[in-house]
Amino acid sequence: MARQSIILLNTGHGKGKSSAAFGVMTRGWARGWNVGVVQFLKSGKWKTGERKLAEHLGIEWHTLGDGFTWESKDMDETISKGRHAWDVAKEKLASGDYDLLILDELTYAVKYGWVDIAEVVSHLRDRAPKTNVVVTGRDAPPELIEVANTVTEMRKIKHAYDEGITAMKGIEY
Repeated sequence: MARQSIILLNTGHGKGKSSAAFGVMTRGWARGWNVGVVQFLKSGKWKTGERKLAEHLGIEWHTLGDGFTWESKDMDETISKGRHAWDVAKEKLASGDYDLLILDELTYAVKYGWVDIAEVVSHLRDRAPKTNVVVTGRDAPPELIEVANTVTEMRKIKHAYDEGITAMKGIEY
């Protein structure tokens, strides 16, 4: 039987990886899909526009991270939260309850060694047949690129942050 779903990967050092994933989120929701989001790094302290929209639309949203790793006051706690996010994601991938799962910033959990790439690939490959997945984050490993059906690399050419302009509501969050 042919696979009924695909894996999209948004990677690279340019802006827009998560934003593109949340565009797919709204598209799926508009088609009547059951959509879920698992965020690996962002903490619940961030009140992002995407999350506000998802809550308004009734989209299941899990912000399970501890924030930026370089701001962590307890790396054991940060790592534990990243691993817990993967445990939540694994359950959702296998459940068959979702038409679309967004695994936002999953690549970082792999890059930092919190989650084994072979395990990630295995669970992505063996996910419920109808579950489409969008994975985001910089520095996607070759194994993740291989398992994905569509891979987009966002490349930074110029960014406002380089000019001293900090993150803005409505643009970055």
